[in-house]
Amino acid sequence: MWCSGCSTPLVALGHRRIAHIDGGRAPGAAERRRGYTEALHRHDLGRHALILPGGLTEDDGADAARALLELPEDARTPTAVTVFNDRCATGVLDVLRGAGRTIPAAMSVVGFDDSRLARLSHVDLTTIAQDATTLTELAVARAVARLDGTPVDEREQVVPPRLVVRGTTAPPPA
Repeated sequence: MWCSGCSTPLVALGHRRIAHIDGGRAPGAAERRRGYTEALHRHDLGRHALILPGGLTEDDGADAARALLELPEDARTPTAVTVFNDRCATGVLDVLRGAGRTIPAAMSVVGFDDSRLARLSHVDLTTIAQDATTLTELAVARAVARLDGTPVDEREQVVPPRLVVRGTTAPPPA
């Protein structure tokens, strides 16, 4: 699941043009894509929606960042990007920094997963964290209930993710 409210902190920082680097056909990609578009529409920013192809890996993120850099620099150029996962976001950071873009002054970047990679001091990635402990407990409880033949009261349970702010987000450039 994508945190449909996770674009909100970027909006609160002043970003109005927020791109999304997609996860393609990876599990969860459609939900994260939908969350991104819902969040933009909720803030009346749907006209600025921009979804770039991405994927699961650093190479996918690097390719997406190159596409981002090829966009014309004008009033429609994104000032922030949400990325399908932290690995892909690392590729984005690498290419943007290699092109001389200062992160977060020139572009804010938000990943997803709160992986160990995101926590490395030279990466310092703002990211979305899922409550893995609670998700695991719910999954095990559901599996045990099925094995016991216990009826399921709630078919869907949502565990809200949380934003972990690190060094890749700031207000947009003036």
